[in-house]
Amino acid sequence: MSAKNKAISESIITRILLILVAVTYVGLLLVLPLASVFSEAFRHGLAAFKAAVVEPDAWAAIKLTLTVAAISVPINMVCGVAAAWAITKHDFRGRNLLISLIDVPFSISPVVAGMMYLLLFGAQGWFGDWLLAHDIRIAFAVPGIVLATLIVTLPFVARELIPLMQSQGREEEEAALTLGAPGWRIFLWVTLPNIRWGLLYGVLLTNARAMGEFGAVSVISGHIRGETNTMPLQVEVLYNEYNFAAAFAVASLLAGLALVTLVVKSLLEWRHGDQLAASGH
Repeated sequence: MSAKNKAISESIITRILLILVAVTYVGLLLVLPLASVFSEAFRHGLAAFKAAVVEPDAWAAIKLTLTVAAISVPINMVCGVAAAWAITKHDFRGRNLLISLIDVPFSISPVVAGMMYLLLFGAQGWFGDWLLAHDIRIAFAVPGIVLATLIVTLPFVARELIPLMQSQGREEEEAALTLGAPGWRIFLWVTLPNIRWGLLYGVLLTNARAMGEFGAVSVISGHIRGETNTMPLQVEVLYNEYNFAAAFAVASLLAGLALVTLVVKSLLEWRHGDQLAASGH
């Protein structure tokens, strides 16, 4: 066998081995556990699954999860775009500090994030007396859950857009500015079309994390069934009560929402592959 054929043969073997390792790794750590969740959820039939999902506490957890995501995702989308715009299109003191602050939620435990808000807004917190005096509830209520979700999902949109906007430079915006276009028009007609796919990716990631967040929400929510339990917390409660059928039913619904996000992402890649590649994805 010639040296060239031997090299090709070794390359093919290496590629096959790498593919097998990757498929086995993903299968054991992701596909198999996910399949087991859905299997357990429907073990007792569709009727039992439906009964577990529409049970009042479970239904309240589902609605709360969707509500928190509906509030936190748009806020972090707007703030993420604003932060990315400021960092990439303007020079100012503290720019690097702002980038570092955006990355803080990546480096701290979500439990710590929940504790921070509890120390601020809990009954014994810094603002606890004032909040009690004005009958305002943040800790152990929906506002606290939204705040906790906001901090853990804060970096996703900004971190998706910053490298993309840096690679695009400022030339187009500066050209539009010299032609007299106002700032909002420059953003809508120049910047937004260039970043729309990166923005959509960031929003999808933010939404997935918002619905699945456990640690920060667990600390600040108070675990009040039917009021402050989100879907991840409800799964924990049901599992600890040995109500496995209901726990896996809610867990499968949560996993299903995540899979919907993945399907949307895949459809976008399939329908707009060229544009996504042009935007850096």
